[in-house]
Amino acid sequence: MKILLLGKNGQVGWELQRALAPLGEVIALDRQGEGSLCGDLSDLEGLAATVRSLAPDVIVNAAAYTAVDKAESEPELAARINAEAPGVLAREAAKLGAWLIHYSTDYVFDGSGQAPWQEGAHTGPLSVYGRTKLDGELAIQASGAAAVVLRTSWVYAARGHNFAKTMLRLAAERDALNVVADQFGAPTGADLIADVTAHILHRVFSVQDARHLAGIYHLAAAGETSWHGYAQFVLAHASRSGIALKVTAEQVGAISTEAYPVPAPRPRNSRLALAKLEEAFNLKMPLWQQGVQRMLDEIQR
Repeated sequence: MKILLLGKNGQVGWELQRALAPLGEVIALDRQGEGSLCGDLSDLEGLAATVRSLAPDVIVNAAAYTAVDKAESEPELAARINAEAPGVLAREAAKLGAWLIHYSTDYVFDGSGQAPWQEGAHTGPLSVYGRTKLDGELAIQASGAAAVVLRTSWVYAARGHNFAKTMLRLAAERDALNVVADQFGAPTGADLIADVTAHILHRVFSVQDARHLAGIYHLAAAGETSWHGYAQFVLAHASRSGIALKVTAEQVGAISTEAYPVPAPRPRNSRLALAKLEEAFNLKMPLWQQGVQRMLDEIQR
């Protein structure tokens, strides 16, 4: 199996390099590309030429424009990377008879209600980022390619910046800390996303006719919390580990979304229903606390 991986140095892309390696040959590219190979999603012609020259069996697109607030002032660039580029990849995949794995987001929903979002629920993105990611989904669906679109949320990794590291730093520096308490979801590890992706691909290439497995799935850790609850979990773990903090878990203040204004609106309900993914690929998603605790143990070594 030949796999073209885009976005190799992002949180998910980095973990995918590890998780996909046992499946076959992985050609992993970042924005700078490699030789004549283009990994820059803003270069649509270069991207198409790269797919045609490599003729992979699978394209895994872990690259995206993810600066949610900045996208409000760069809608054209966000659309090229999040919407047009996935369409190009899907159309080239369709011509080759290749599979496409693409990652989307809970931001395609408006965040209303409290029930977990089903894959077929009505979409209503609140931000440029959300709209461009939804447009990417639609472009993939219109291409006719055999594609698996994985919507995920609240992604973190031990490598690079993440919410937990920010909370640990602020709790050590400040005398008070307030965190939004009315947005709900499940912190989801990049390692979990990568491992599930590898499992999906193994399944797809283990059955005779896998086209019935194509479609949109929700991929997140099980359970739910708020950003406030997430912060408390992180700081409680740090205290048990002997890390000195000025603000303890019990002292974290709970604030509303309105009290922390940002350029791009965030969905309040980012809960994702997992049954479709679990049933189609015989999986059981772990609780979010398991992955976060493992990540904290890693960064606090």
